[in-house]
Amino acid sequence: MTPFTYERADSPAGAASAASRVEGAKFIAGGTNLLDLMKLQIETPAHLIDVNNLGLDKIEPTPEGGLRIGASVRNTALAADERVRRDYGLLSRALLAGASGQLRNKATTAGNLLQRTRCPYFYDTNMPCNKREPGSGCSAIGGFTRQLAVIGVSDACIATHPSDMAVAMRALDATVETVADDGSARRIPIADFYRLPGDTPHIETVLQPGELITAVTRPSRPAALRSTARCATAPPTPSRSSPSRPSSSPTVRGASLSAAWRTGRGASRLRRPRCRAGQRPSPPNCWRAPSRRMRTHSR
Repeated sequence: MTPFTYERADSPAGAASAASRVEGAKFIAGGTNLLDLMKLQIETPAHLIDVNNLGLDKIEPTPEGGLRIGASVRNTALAADERVRRDYGLLSRALLAGASGQLRNKATTAGNLLQRTRCPYFYDTNMPCNKREPGSGCSAIGGFTRQLAVIGVSDACIATHPSDMAVAMRALDATVETVADDGSARRIPIADFYRLPGDTPHIETVLQPGELITAVTRPSRPAALRSTARCATAPPTPSRSSPSRPSSSPTVRGASLSAAWRTGRGASRLRRPRCRAGQRPSPPNCWRAPSRRMRTHSR
């Protein structure tokens, strides 16, 4: 592991300011993804800023009737929260579908949104990868691509987005709250939070250097409207260039998620999205409208 320095921030603005002062600084909370990447020399931050003690670990109601989820709320706590289970079942189930109980106990809301892709070529430092080393090329194109993206890709990258929670947040119209190094705050609709790869796949979100996520807010939903989710994974279809093999993740990449919005009268509408086959989290039917403008990769 490359040597690095460490500090504990005492305020969100202070954390953002510290990150802007040191080139290559990274925030750390649960560290479930970052520490693995540091061990593999994929991430080599010069400075780590601990953001665990900033008071961002609360789930609070908003004046509009929604929920404000602190950036440091652990995935286990969020999935088990009575209000989330009752009003946003899609979010609770998405969290429980990912990783193990031990990882959910440490992983945070902000860290879940910002986790890096699980593309095997990204993790293999012997292979070119534009996400890991911009301009080096994409080994996945022409390689074993059965579990990689088919929607919203580019000639520079065909990796999938890794977060189950982000898919649910996108379907539920969440908003990401951030603070910058000068103390200014902004609210980013999660629909605008992630970037498509284009020629810069290593830039995955619209966050500016040093900008810190402080919370994710969920708008209110009518009392009679509840969300649930059912994951249906089709049998794997091996490509001609690779044998059939199990997924390297607890959730199958490219799985089909059926989201059902149920009304108080018991009626439901089922919509089948391609939520895990693309570069950014995709809720029900979210790729339908822009599909003509999105590039798909033939495999």
